[in-house]
Amino acid sequence: MNEIICPNCKKAFKVDEAGYAEILRQVRNHQFEEEIQQRLKLAEKEKMDAVKLAEAKIKNELQDQISKKDQELAALKAEKNAELIKKLAEKDTELLQLKAKIENAENEKKLAVSEAVKSIEKERDDLASAVKLKDTEKDLLEKSLTEKFEADLKEKDAIIKYKDEEIALRKDMKLKLSTKMIGETLEQHCETEFNKLRATAFQKAYFEKDNDSRSGSKGDYIYRENDDSGNEIVSIMFEMKNEGDETATKKKNEDFLKELDKDRTEKKCEYAVLVSLLEADSEYYNSGIVDVSHKYPKMYVVRPQFFIPIITLLRNAAMNSAKYKAELALVRSQNIDITNFEEKMNKFKEGFARNYELASRKFKEAIDEIDKTISHLQKTKDALLSSENNLRLANDKADDLTIKKLTHGNPTMKAKFDELKNN
Repeated sequence: MNEIICPNCKKAFKVDEAGYAEILRQVRNHQFEEEIQQRLKLAEKEKMDAVKLAEAKIKNELQDQISKKDQELAALKAEKNAELIKKLAEKDTELLQLKAKIENAENEKKLAVSEAVKSIEKERDDLASAVKLKDTEKDLLEKSLTEKFEADLKEKDAIIKYKDEEIALRKDMKLKLSTKMIGETLEQHCETEFNKLRATAFQKAYFEKDNDSRSGSKGDYIYRENDDSGNEIVSIMFEMKNEGDETATKKKNEDFLKELDKDRTEKKCEYAVLVSLLEADSEYYNSGIVDVSHKYPKMYVVRPQFFIPIITLLRNAAMNSAKYKAELALVRSQNIDITNFEEKMNKFKEGFARNYELASRKFKEAIDEIDKTISHLQKTKDALLSSENNLRLANDKADDLTIKKLTHGNPTMKAKFDELKNN
């Protein structure tokens, strides 16, 4: 038996071994429980301290990382802003330079166009003055030529009147002259009459038989005369028809006019003259020089006695008109000069308009390229601004970063923090 004193009443009581063992067990269990509770509390406290320490450590590390990221973002932001400001400054400078170039080009274009317009207007005024002067000179020359021509017509009428009187006087010689030519051909007679006066009246004249029959026909004689400059004064195609040449069938003068006009045209003669003894009884042909120009241009029918007079008349008329031809040629050349000047001016205008159009097109292309460059620079600027905006959003996201957000949806980090808490 074991004696045990009660701590409260101080009385002694005895217990057996089993009771003592139970009491001892209870005491031990109670102390052990208290010790366990104390140790659990201490462990819990140590665990909480460790969790807090781990949280502080992780928070400090995260804070350091965030601080470093902030510094890096700030540096990157400063660097990007500096580059952006530099690029924008450079682009602004380029834009200003481009605008200055455009303004200079526009001013130069306006100046060039203004000078070209002034030059063209001056040339136009000078040309108008020259044309007006030429028109005045032309009017005066035409008036002078008209007056001279009218005077020459009066003189020609007087000559024709004189020749008509001479024809009347020579009608009586017709039978005698015709009788004289019975024994010789008409061609030989005309050639002989011409050769009599060749040395005195027709020194520079050409009068020979027409031997060119390549076209199928030919006249009898061709008369040509040129001035000292080689310009043709007059040319005549002669055809001689004798009554004795047509013995079988009597023909009329009109039967040969068409062929004579053809020969004149092919041999490039100005006049055509039929020297004929046909229709001997016709008062129409016996009256003198017969003008048949109403049927064929510049054609006459004469009797042999008027062979030399018709040459003289046509030659004198051509000599009188030669100076008018020369003056008219001068007027034509002046008109041609004016026309050439106008053509040159029109060509210059067309060339200038074409060059202006090309320059304007090139200038427009340059403006379009500048517009494209400006558009490209604007896109670059927008991209840089967009990059800055993204950096700002990243900075905002970094500022909003917390441990809870970091561990959200991250089972690994959540497990680590749970383990710290459990320990």
